[in-house]
Amino acid sequence: MSRGPREGVRPAFRQWRADRPFWGGLLLALGGAEVLLTLKASLDVVLHVGMQGLAGYLLPVVMLLCGVLILFNPAQRLFYSVIGVLVSLGTWLTSNLGGFFVGLLLGVVGSCLAFGWLPDQEPRVGRRQRRKEARAAARTAPLPRERQTGQTA
Repeated sequence: MSRGPREGVRPAFRQWRADRPFWGGLLLALGGAEVLLTLKASLDVVLHVGMQGLAGYLLPVVMLLCGVLILFNPAQRLFYSVIGVLVSLGTWLTSNLGGFFVGLLLGVVGSCLAFGWLPDQEPRVGRRQRRKEARAAARTAPLPRERQTGQTA
């Protein structure tokens, strides 16, 4: 049974994900969605702290929009992440304590991840690989002149 066009979907998605701050944008968007959902929750426990007018709905929408824009326009990630962290912190006052802290934390962590993402960074090398390379370099490196002759200057 051949897979056909499905063979290229997963590698293509991995490449797309590697070219942008994927987790930062996703967490920021999820934080905005969570804050929006807690505003519409039909719970008797829902707190109404601060301004419940337009700002209560506007800030989570801006969080969601910044998260999506980080995913689809990574060149402007710094601007979107700064706006995202400020808006996320603003939901503390306007939207049920930032969606009961969950949306607030998701938004702040996602914005920080997007801000710190570096597009041209080399892939990380594991600890075992670094140790193996260091051992190989130590074996092939020539001894210093002092150790070869046994004399000190």
